[in-house]
This record gives sequence, structure tokens and C-alpha cells, in this order.
Amino acid sequence: MKTKPLALVLVLVSAVVAIAQAPLRPGRWDTTMQMQMPGSPIQMPATKTSRCVTADDAKNPASTLPTGPEGRGGKQECKTSDYKQVGNTVTWQTTCAGSPPMTGTGEMTFTDDSYTGTMKMNMPQGAMTMKMTGTRVGDCTK
Repeated sequence: MKTKPLALVLVLVSAVVAIAQAPLRPGRWDTTMQMQMPGSPIQMPATKTSRCVTADDAKNPASTLPTGPEGRGGKQECKTSDYKQVGNTVTWQTTCAGSPPMTGTGEMTFTDDSYTGTMKMNMPQGAMTMKMTGTRVGDCTK
């Protein structure tokens, strides 16, 4: 697997964080994501981010979804569909047109102050799984 698809998928992290906001309480959330790519000679390190989820974000998470990541080869147009929330679990599908084209599914389960989830992405070079965890660490400081 080449590094170009990996760079595009890393940018999808922001989309996952935005999708995950639906059942989140406002506040500062720390998120960790680990990608697993069968057959890859390199294991990517876990990616850690911190984000303030505002009350407006929590009310309207769709407004924070990106239109798609910018890749080295041009714009990667991604669309989220079949977004469903049943109880404390959210599922969705993602389709990205561009170079390379990608499709995927995701599922996240929430508690008041944490979540766990998995997103599976398929592309011509192979498949990958992204495992995510998030923890609310307090109120936003801004």
C-alpha cells in the first residue's frame, strides 16, 4: 500500500470526529484513533486529537461534517449516508470519490463521558480498519 492513500485516510480522522459528535455532551474531548492495515509493512502510530464540542455542535453535528479532505492528488469528495442512531449507538456509511475512491462503514457506541468505535474503509489498494476511543476530559477553556 502506498503512502498517498494513507495520507488521505488520515485526513478522514476529522470526519470521524465530526460524525461522532451527535450524542456527545459539550466539552473538551480527547480522541485516539489506531489504523490497522492487513499486509502493510508499516503500522501507523495512534493519532491523538483534542477538540472542543460546543453546544451548537452537539445540537447540529451535520453542520460540522467536512465536504472532503484535500489530498496530494486533488480534492477527495466524501459523503456520509445512512446515518442512524439507535439508543447510544451510531452507524453510518461513507463514500469518497476521487483518487483513490473509497467506501466505508462506521459504528460508535457512547456513554455520557466516553465512546468507542470502528470505521472500516475499502479502496483499490486494500482495506483498513480504524479503531477509535474518546473521553470527555472537562469543559472547554475558550
